[in-house]
Amino acid sequence: MTVDAALASGLEALHLSAVDEVEDKLLAYIALVQKWNRVYNLTAIREPERMLTHHVLDSLSVVPHLTGKRIVDVGSGAGFPGIPIALALPRSNVTLVESSHKKSTFLKQAVIELEVKNVEVANARAEAWHPSQPFDIVISRAFSDLGEFVTLAGHLCAPDGVLAAMKGVYPYDELNHVPTGYHVDEVKPLTVPGLEAERHLVMIRPVKEPL
Repeated sequence: MTVDAALASGLEALHLSAVDEVEDKLLAYIALVQKWNRVYNLTAIREPERMLTHHVLDSLSVVPHLTGKRIVDVGSGAGFPGIPIALALPRSNVTLVESSHKKSTFLKQAVIELEVKNVEVANARAEAWHPSQPFDIVISRAFSDLGEFVTLAGHLCAPDGVLAAMKGVYPYDELNHVPTGYHVDEVKPLTVPGLEAERHLVMIRPVKEPL
């Protein structure tokens, strides 16, 4: 199966109704990561087929579980999951936070070349970055363990927002180390088309102060 056919099949399996333009941009994004990967070493995965399943479709698997207009991808790296999410949710505003200068340079170039209008890039460390407004969704993928993620990025979450951590196997031990002031709301199992591996989305919310 070609990469474009596998993408179309994956989007259908995820119940994401992408228009042709979005599919074209996702394919162009894979090609762009491949191109920059030769010099910048953005990801250890080189093959476009595996990049599709392990990065793009993996990122898109969370989209049905996201509600909120303001989304921040913490430790975005090569733009996963932020750029696929932004393409799938064009009415949301997505900010990519990445501390590496070379990776944030790639992200800015990708946003320009792909003409993704709803994405901003911040070259900063999450714990030291203080935006003017908090976010509805603070998401991370392979960023750190749950405790560290909440400690470093919790201040970015709105009082009614959610911290969403993308994980592989069910993180039994990590769930016991969520800092005080936050609670695990739900752990959602994810199915990634073409990927035979466990995936989970851990939803963590700030504890509301009593009235």
